[in-house]
Amino acid sequence: MNRKSRGRIALVLKGYPRLSETFIAQEILELERAGFSIDIISLRHPTDKQTHPVHSEISAQRLYLPEYIYQEPWRILKAKLKCHIKPGFWKAIPVFLKDWLRDPTPNRVRRFAQAMVLASEYANEYDHLYVHFLHTPGSVTRYAAIISGKSFSISAHAKDIWTIPKWEIREKLEDADWLVTCTKGGAEYLRGLADPRKIKLVYHGLDLSRFPSPDAESEPKENKLRFLTVGRAVRKKGIDTLLLALADLDKNIEWKWTHIGGGPLLGDLKQQAAELGIKEKCTFAGALPQVEVLKAYHQNDVFILPSRIDEDGDRDGLPNVIVEAQSQQLPIISTKISGIPELIRDGVNGILVEPDDVKALSGALSELAGSKEKRLKMGRSGETIVRENFDHTSTIGTIITLLDKSVNENK
Repeated sequence: MNRKSRGRIALVLKGYPRLSETFIAQEILELERAGFSIDIISLRHPTDKQTHPVHSEISAQRLYLPEYIYQEPWRILKAKLKCHIKPGFWKAIPVFLKDWLRDPTPNRVRRFAQAMVLASEYANEYDHLYVHFLHTPGSVTRYAAIISGKSFSISAHAKDIWTIPKWEIREKLEDADWLVTCTKGGAEYLRGLADPRKIKLVYHGLDLSRFPSPDAESEPKENKLRFLTVGRAVRKKGIDTLLLALADLDKNIEWKWTHIGGGPLLGDLKQQAAELGIKEKCTFAGALPQVEVLKAYHQNDVFILPSRIDEDGDRDGLPNVIVEAQSQQLPIISTKISGIPELIRDGVNGILVEPDDVKALSGALSELAGSKEKRLKMGRSGETIVRENFDHTSTIGTIITLLDKSVNENK
């Protein structure tokens, strides 16, 4: 271990790198700058073809666990043989079996297999295990921590909080040193399930040096109103509702809408736009690196993300793209769910409507389309709020303090 290091951390992720998880990459970079020696241990190999600039600035070694048992059976068998001699293995077996009896799925077995590899090949090299996401990555890390006798902590976000059973949350939090999460609603929910002293609210900070205040003259805009959405094409983003609202706009409003992001529903959204007769006004740009997204913020007038709570409970927390768009003086139209109202103040820096309310969403679009002055005023207010409250240099401090405590207690 580097003697100058504050501690050696294994940072466990579901997949790395990912374009949609810039906030995680930024956190890793800040932890390295703070003096932690970090290795990234990922459950999956990357699927995005591009990366953001921040990924190239991270020096952490990337290590990958077997994605599926059938792909690396000998590696898993070897890990099992090594784990057999560890006292922690025999503590982890009843924990796993208890979980499996309540969740008898192949996924549960795969997570334990990945945990054995993590425990046998890597865990002994670290002072502490730190995992992003409470659900499957949290399971792998918890089992590996028990097997190896290491401490662990969790960063929870949105889907991972709301789509797993309460018993699983309670038991993971009993074993974890602490958990940070990025919305007040998520923190309150988790505090109702575990020792509230373990739960800390930490917003995702933005590296404002990457999002400087925009030059009003740098990006001339077209006469028509330009709407922008950045987010994966999945149900919880509510983009299908947005297309209905756009089709409902008064014919006298000249507009163009751009969507940035990949996702499984991209084809469905394109087909929906064609069926609604607005295909020519819609641009589906696909997933783009951060520099291109920043350019899009400069080229548009209003940012829209009509998030909903999905049928399985999945939902956004406080989407980082909303924070980014606000830093570039874009007014926001979004919904009254999760952590979004913790940044967007209705009528101040944006407009909030109920999820899936097409008429209300169309009305919000029309309201901002009809007043450039209102758009500019909301955009300036949003930038002020972000620059005062969402600077990553201040939000990262809580995580650094917590990691210091875990590392020093468990060395």
